[in-house]
Amino acid sequence: MSMSMGGTGGTMSEINVTPLADTMLVLLIIFMITTQLAAPKIKVELPQGNLISPPADTPPVQPVTIAIRQDGSMFWNGDQVTEAALQAQLRVVAPQATQPEIQIRADKDTEYQMVAKVMTEAKNAGMVKVGFIITPEKHAE
Repeated sequence: MSMSMGGTGGTMSEINVTPLADTMLVLLIIFMITTQLAAPKIKVELPQGNLISPPADTPPVQPVTIAIRQDGSMFWNGDQVTEAALQAQLRVVAPQATQPEIQIRADKDTEYQMVAKVMTEAKNAGMVKVGFIITPEKHAE
């Protein structure tokens, strides 16, 4: 950057930050106003939730693995089950005080309809925790 010295009348190249500061202040005011307008206008008294933790002396519950093959055969913790037996097993496990997590392990070529059916059966039985087991991708380095 050059500055003019004396009376020779050279060019002065400095950045004028006044418009930038003005723009930032206007944006700040706009955001302050819009955040107050975004507050909920309807007052609702929400219920207080309480977390029920399992007793300390109970051992952790082992997850249940449901495997689904491409041909539609299903396995409950390694034992082959029919669709009716799967529903019965889910109805037995669901009302327990500490539900196990349901881990669905499906073949990569299994139709989505089969997986969705198992998920729906678990939900209808009252299961809360349903997860999927996948094989992580291998990255080429």
